Amino acid sequence: MAHDHDHPHDHDDDHSELGEMDLRVRALETVLTQKGYIDPAALDVLIDTYQTKIGPRNGARVVAKAWVDPVFHDWLMKDATAAIASLGFTGRQGEHMVAVANTDERHHMVVCTLCSCYPWPVLGLPPTWYKSAPYRSRVVKDPPENSVTSPRTSVPASVHLPTTSRLPSTRRSPISPRQKPPPRDGPPSSCALAA
Repeated sequence: MAHDHDHPHDHDDDHSELGEMDLRVRALETVLTQKGYIDPAALDVLIDTYQTKIGPRNGARVVAKAWVDPVFHDWLMKDATAAIASLGFTGRQGEHMVAVANTDERHHMVVCTLCSCYPWPVLGLPPTWYKSAPYRSRVVKDPPENSVTSPRTSVPASVHLPTTSRLPSTRRSPISPRQKPPPRDGPPSSCALAA
């Protein structure tokens, strides 16, 4: 929106214009709404669900509970679907959950070779790289110890890294062991106290 008053600053940093993708999404939403194919209120509920109700923070809560509650940990290892559902995390792609325990000596690499299924209720939508055919085939074809080359991934050579291929109806989630916090100097932070 242009304005015709004089002042000593520019508006290059307004950030009020929509990007090309946002404009395309809005146009598509408008057309689909006008034709009666979608209900904007239902779409808002769906967007809110993916933004606030499913995702990695749910998985972190499951793992944290398993770390501090041995009974829950055992239940999670025996019946992950029920244990995870007891925390309120259920839904599409979370119907048949299996938890596998990572240890200091063994880390599980999970890959779906068929369709890139993913445990949405506890991890959210799968990242693009996870769904890519090159990634899925490389993880299965090459020994995982040789294929984990991301600079963000550091797995010591002493750790066994088996590949677990998911079945189409089963979602596997590795549960990491609780790490000891590094020694700290000074009083604990408010974050540490809250945890």
